[in-house]
Amino acid sequence: MKKILFLLITLTPAVPTLAQDATDTVVIKVGDGSKVIFAIKDKKDLETMKKYNFQKLMDDMIYKLEVRDSSRLNKLSSEFLKKDSVKEVASNNEVTPAQTNEPPTIVTHERKYRGRRTRNSFNMDLGINNYISNGQSPSQSNSLYTVHPWGSWYVALNSIYRTRMSSKFFLEWGGGVSWYNFKFENSQVVMTKDDNGVYFNLDQRNYNFTKSKLTATFVNVSVVPVIDFGGNRRKPSFFDGHGASGFRIGLGPYTGYLIDSYTKQVHTEDGDKKKEVHHDNYYLTNLRYGVRLQVGFNDVDFFFNYDINNLFVDNKGPQLNAFSFGISF
Repeated sequence: MKKILFLLITLTPAVPTLAQDATDTVVIKVGDGSKVIFAIKDKKDLETMKKYNFQKLMDDMIYKLEVRDSSRLNKLSSEFLKKDSVKEVASNNEVTPAQTNEPPTIVTHERKYRGRRTRNSFNMDLGINNYISNGQSPSQSNSLYTVHPWGSWYVALNSIYRTRMSSKFFLEWGGGVSWYNFKFENSQVVMTKDDNGVYFNLDQRNYNFTKSKLTATFVNVSVVPVIDFGGNRRKPSFFDGHGASGFRIGLGPYTGYLIDSYTKQVHTEDGDKKKEVHHDNYYLTNLRYGVRLQVGFNDVDFFFNYDINNLFVDNKGPQLNAFSFGISF
């Protein structure tokens, strides 16, 4: 005996069962012996039917039949609505959570948006950089390579991805370009090099020197696990346009590769301001690696980077470990 499949859909939100009034029916034959029957009591509900995703409903029903589950569909009707129709149908039918025991559709929609696992944003690090020698500042020994903090800017432009692993934990990973700017305390300092190494000396020319600095440019990648006490309301950056909340902290590794370096001296000669720029690697280490600490609250993030490797190649320059700190936005 041929089996008959009945799908009965009643679009009367305020009435749980069919009334005794006559209904219009549409019968659709499926295969050799199955049928899908639509029973429409109120023709006004035809407009509501246009807002349902019947493909999703059918997929759910077919799955139940395949696993021999003859129970009725237990999903909420709002789950079969098209995404752009959720709010409209709820407004037209004036269905409240008390009448249907369904959660407000706006909450369901927002939860799905926040549940995206990976987001991308463009971030910028802006701060100050310096270095230490054997755990001490070079200023303690009056070294010529002592850095003046103000004016030694660290800048990084990054493309960052945030992959949420749970409601309180995510991975922040990505890459970008960074610039170390080491402004020497003594603006008369000049860097030179030969086959044996790099040297810091005082420029003996009769100029009025106003600035001397070393700049190093790196391309970097980083992976920072973050504990987010504010949950998944955290945004990639303020460019994303969605609010952030709560305290968060992360610690992870980074590595970078040197792509350019140069020295720059600024002086005045006969009242004219002149600049001298010399591109050279100055025995800077090609590969940098270290750890990054991030601490944030609401829309503000602070960072601290520490290079584990030496700034210069071993035995070619002073033993210095660079670090930087500032704000990320």
